[in-house]
Amino acid sequence: MVEQPTRSGARTYHGIAVSDGVAHARILRVGQVRRQISRDKVAPEAIESEVERLNRALLGTRHDIQKVRDQVSAAMGADEAGLFEAHLLVLEDSTLLNEVLRKIRSEHSCSEAAFHDVFEKYVLVLSSVDDAYLRERAADLRDVAGRVLDHLSGAVQEHDLEKLSEPCILVAHDLAPSVTALLDRKHVLGFATEAGGKTSHTAIMARKMGIPAVVGLGPLLDSVQDGEYALLDGHGGVLTLNPTDQTLFEYGQLKQRRALFEEKLALLREQPAVTLDGHPILLEANIEGPEDMASVQASGANGIGLFRTEFLFLNRSTPPTEEEQFEAYRAVASQTRPGQAAIIRTLDLGGDKMPGDLQRQGEPNPFLGWRAIRISLDCPELFRGQLRAILRAGCHGKVRILLPMVSALEELRATKTILASCKEELRAEGIPFCDSVPVGVMIEIPSAALIAEDLARESDFLSIGTNDLTGYTLAVDRLNERVARLYQPTHPAVVRLIHMTVQAANRHGRPVGVCGEMAGEPALVPLLVGLGVHELSVTPALIPAVKFLLRRLRLSEAQEIAQFALGCSTGLEIHQRSRELAQAAAPNLFGRQ
Repeated sequence: MVEQPTRSGARTYHGIAVSDGVAHARILRVGQVRRQISRDKVAPEAIESEVERLNRALLGTRHDIQKVRDQVSAAMGADEAGLFEAHLLVLEDSTLLNEVLRKIRSEHSCSEAAFHDVFEKYVLVLSSVDDAYLRERAADLRDVAGRVLDHLSGAVQEHDLEKLSEPCILVAHDLAPSVTALLDRKHVLGFATEAGGKTSHTAIMARKMGIPAVVGLGPLLDSVQDGEYALLDGHGGVLTLNPTDQTLFEYGQLKQRRALFEEKLALLREQPAVTLDGHPILLEANIEGPEDMASVQASGANGIGLFRTEFLFLNRSTPPTEEEQFEAYRAVASQTRPGQAAIIRTLDLGGDKMPGDLQRQGEPNPFLGWRAIRISLDCPELFRGQLRAILRAGCHGKVRILLPMVSALEELRATKTILASCKEELRAEGIPFCDSVPVGVMIEIPSAALIAEDLARESDFLSIGTNDLTGYTLAVDRLNERVARLYQPTHPAVVRLIHMTVQAANRHGRPVGVCGEMAGEPALVPLLVGLGVHELSVTPALIPAVKFLLRRLRLSEAQEIAQFALGCSTGLEIHQRSRELAQAAAPNLFGRQ
């Protein structure tokens, strides 16, 4: 955007607000060093050596990205780490790599020139398309390509941003997602970029990390200096250089209002999640391990709606033992409040997200492959160890077992048979366990929603995983940059499958919850409540905001939205109507106040 001068000498830039918050600090410019691309030709006899050099660079880059992915997974969770799976897939793209190899072998180009030229061509194509989402994927491609080129040139080193000693606001043309993910949040108070948009992976990472961010500011780097004071408004999308005292005062007032709102949310900790017309919703937390329980307790969650046990299995050469799992499950169960439950999902891994000796190379289609309940049933000893550990943990608190990726009734029945056998073993061994642990099924595949009647009849509860249900219903991988724009959880087909599942659960007196991202999106909460969902499970940090909204909704109004959605033919209209109701009920959750 064009700079807007003011009489005071302060300079104001307007961009796109992508992550809420206000920051006031000195600027630190971050500019990628312009890479010098070698154009040396390769002698015919050295061609294969050059190909091997490229392969080593690709291997090194793959290792770098896997390291970032694992760090992000530990810090922020599987969904955010999944962004870097897309980066890894770029390194496996046969179309791109074959073109690079052709240039090396037929044109005798060195690896740097061949790789740079091929990837730059695709970056330029993505940057010029009309679709905003695809344009923003160019940054991801540049991130991967830059790492490969650094390996080829020997310029790989730790990023200086990991070693900051003073608070700052970063200003850059763009920030690579892998750089954003590892920012030191103690010292990076916010960032502003010339490029980017709301759906860029960098913006997604900023929101998850809670760092104020504004992108799409336009030409900026040449007109700012390191050390200048700046005020970054992540609510309104404004960067102000050398702000006046009046501006600082106004934003100070804004921060105070936001702080008061946060205090207001904190007061809801012990309050029930109930609508204005008296309809209760069980509001639970998603966790990845016992270490999350402190934030669960601080949030006021009504139990654990999803314990993702796969994180106990990752980053190790062998699966955890039954005793290791028991200690983790016991720690969670014992910290859950009396009367509340901890829903423990069995192993939900697949594709290339596999631990140690379970790793299977060359999975042809991880999206449709060997994963989740299929792995458990194919590896009965592994499954038995997990089920035994959960049964034992049931002596220390109320627990439930949740089965992921169920596609047929036979999988539920097979699990129940194994579970019964585990109980017999524990009884014979004299090991204490809970004999009445409920077993539920995740509805993540259209086939499961279509047979929800049968699953509800033979299970104790249902839990809808809206992330995968949306992906499988629409045949869209939201991490695939070519089609992710088609990922739409309010698509009429998805809405109707959710409704079908709720209706089946109600007919059999079974509770049904949602533990996907829809549950934590304020704009979509009215739709889910109106569809009749009994439970919502979200990350602990979102509990106060969702509860605040629920306590200002009327079930009757939410049901009107649901009826509209069930008769509507476009997902955008459904999203808009649900958001309008949420925004009218709780405007504080939607933008600057």
